[in-house]
Amino acid sequence: QVQLVESGGGLVQPGGSLRLSCAASGSIFSINAMAWYRQAPGKQRELVADITSSGRTNYADSVKGRFTISRENAKNTVYLQMNSLKTEDTAVYYCNADIRPAIPPFSSLHYWGQGTQVTVSS
Repeated sequence: QVQLVESGGGLVQPGGSLRLSCAASGSIFSINAMAWYRQAPGKQRELVADITSSGRTNYADSVKGRFTISRENAKNTVYLQMNSLKTEDTAVYYCNADIRPAIPPFSSLHYWGQGTQVTVSS
């Protein structure tokens, strides 16, 4: 089985910073794109940022210049550095990864983490 485990969420004041981590484990052959999504109460889940296996990144307009996605391929881990946080960034943040498992069926699948709460409030 493949598992994604997130960490790093919490409560922070407006203008503050947090760093989220997401580690993939299990029978993994390779990982393609990795991404962070978020879902605020009463809203649909939205893409925050994604990163390819070669390091090419993409960001939602609402977080450009404030958030940075990165990954450590040797650790099967993706990070989201969040700076200048705003109250509207409050949401549950989910990690997503396109993973080819090392056991049957060998086709790539998208896996989700359990989510980590980020609350921005004074």
